[in-house]
Amino acid sequence: MTAPIREIGYAQAATAPGSGNWWAYDDQETTPELRWPQSVQVYEQMRRQDAQVASVLRAVSLPVRRTPWRIDPAGARPEVVQLVAQDLGLPVVGETPQPPARLRDRFSWSDHLSEALLMLPFGHSFFEQVYRIDSAGRARLRKLAPRLPKTIEDIEVARDGGLVSITQYAAMTGDRQPPIPVSRLLAYVLDREGGNWLGTSLLRPAYKHWLIKDRLLRVQAQTIERNGMGIPLYQAQEGASEADIAKGAQMAQAWRAGESAGSAVPHGADLLLRGVEGDLPDADKPIRYHDEQIARAVLAHFLNLGTQTGSWALGTTFADFFTLSLQTLAQKVADTVTQHVVEDLVDLNWGEDEPAPKVVFDEIGSRQAATAAALKALIEVGAITVDERLDESLRQQYGLPPADPATTRELPPESPAPPPDNSLEA
Repeated sequence: MTAPIREIGYAQAATAPGSGNWWAYDDQETTPELRWPQSVQVYEQMRRQDAQVASVLRAVSLPVRRTPWRIDPAGARPEVVQLVAQDLGLPVVGETPQPPARLRDRFSWSDHLSEALLMLPFGHSFFEQVYRIDSAGRARLRKLAPRLPKTIEDIEVARDGGLVSITQYAAMTGDRQPPIPVSRLLAYVLDREGGNWLGTSLLRPAYKHWLIKDRLLRVQAQTIERNGMGIPLYQAQEGASEADIAKGAQMAQAWRAGESAGSAVPHGADLLLRGVEGDLPDADKPIRYHDEQIARAVLAHFLNLGTQTGSWALGTTFADFFTLSLQTLAQKVADTVTQHVVEDLVDLNWGEDEPAPKVVFDEIGSRQAATAAALKALIEVGAITVDERLDESLRQQYGLPPADPATTRELPPESPAPPPDNSLEA
């Protein structure tokens, strides 16, 4: 039996470069305004105008940005580990953090992570790799230049679903931009299926609720504006002419409240404020419902605890599921950076056979007192041995300063326990 080395089927129906509309083959999106590239503008509007959407995105992105990120040697040589750690600006697991290098013309991990998480609202976030050559002839990472979703005009996908290149809209000069090949790209794609390199926006399930809620808010504002102080009604005197009625209607339409507000009407006429008759529609409940559904779309149920019944114990259960989703998101970022940045950097300088380190992160929500207590118990029973690397790793995990031998103090000896009192036994 011969091992198959060529594919027969395909993952994505691809078009020729520059022909555009490759996404027309993707019939999964049935809402016209959410088909790319129109979807970029819709998601931009959602994340900038709605408080609940903004809160949801921050709840997902901030813990991932806040957790410590590090370089795990993973069996790589120290020279390789140090170069990768310096270029990414991340500390090495189990080693004393080095003084940061000058940031000018250098890569910033915090800035990159913030822009990488744009894949949450838009489904994708692309970067172009840019290097510089140092004095030793090594390729050093200079920047991962963002190629924002609103600037992308075309995406070329191979038959097997692999990414070939992206093309941006024409530059300010009016010249067509050359395509950026996949060899120079770093692509974060959320929930990619097959050859769909647009991904799926985190806000896609919330779009319907955002749209209805937005309309309800507008109706609610109009209801208050139209009925809050009543509607002016001009009641003309008997035998009034059409011109008098027109003037009265104009006066009623111009009615405004204020310190100098007032009016005068002819004898027999009147200007009334007609109040609401009957009940006005209550939009509060449906608005609250759609707010809750927006939070549920990303498993952030705990954001709704202040607006609905529910205990904090139940909120803790919700938070556990949410934390698991954050761990998955952070792991995707770590895997993508390791594969397409760290390994590329190692390949450029030492070749493809050189072992490469990897990017890791502290487990989100792992800083708990129980962790320290469990570690103490393991040390006391001799399950693990305290050494320099463990000391540095624990200092990193708990945010403690590095050890300084010049200021080390010896702990005072423990006082011996007093002898037992046997007087009662006598």
